[in-house]
Amino acid sequence: MPVQGIPDEFVVMLRDTIVALVRRDGPDLSARQLGVFLTVYLGEGPHTVRGLAKDLNVSKPAITRALDRLGELDLARRKTDPKDRRSVLVQRTVKGAALLREMHTIMGEAAMTATASEQPPLQERQETRRVSHQGA
Repeated sequence: MPVQGIPDEFVVMLRDTIVALVRRDGPDLSARQLGVFLTVYLGEGPHTVRGLAKDLNVSKPAITRALDRLGELDLARRKTDPKDRRSVLVQRTVKGAALLREMHTIMGEAAMTATASEQPPLQERQETRRVSHQGA
């Protein structure tokens, strides 16, 4: 049953994506780490700790902890901004880009599964159309 305009297939797709990420080899990310990761990889840069904290509406220490973990996994790295040495830039990595591609694939598969589970089999849809056209 859809909840306030959110179709069930979106929730199923989210669940299937998260389950696939947890089941794959390697470490899984917390919701906060995933939020920081996706913001860095999908948003226009350059990204800073201060900017990420503002964008995600969380504290700078929370962003720092998430970036510590992403750095340990080589999914993001921090670098002092050469223009303002007080500021820390967050950079993407090759390994992080590979994870984003993997997530894209997983989400695509989850979307197909969610969509397929919402629709009756093709043969049943064709028969329904045939009957409705005959009755018209």
